[in-house]
Amino acid sequence: MKTIRKFAYAAVLSFGILSIQPTLAAAEDPHGSFNISHEVRFHNVALSPGDYNFSITRTVGGERLLVLRGINGTGMDAMLLVNEVDTSKPDETSSLVLVSRDGQSYVSAMELPEFDMVLRFDVPSK
Repeated sequence: MKTIRKFAYAAVLSFGILSIQPTLAAAEDPHGSFNISHEVRFHNVALSPGDYNFSITRTVGGERLLVLRGINGTGMDAMLLVNEVDTSKPDETSSLVLVSRDGQSYVSAMELPEFDMVLRFDVPSK
């Protein structure tokens, strides 16, 4: 009987430890928020003016995904594959780098020095 109790206790303890690990790993993903004052495009996704939360996750293949969620009624959500990731310079401030093409604004980079990274996105050629 003691053997069964020990086994059950070990199983419950193991399950508890395993269920905590994904939460800890998820807490390490870079995340934050930003505001845009006019419509901008990430690739072919148009974002309306408003407030957005973002998080950056890795796929099984190692690529990075930028997940955008509209807050305060924007209702816009998007998941984008990041084309390139560079390291940021220490003197940079967090910002979206916009490029104008055919009267529309495209995000060419998302500078995130607090996470030591710059995310780069494709924009249409002139």
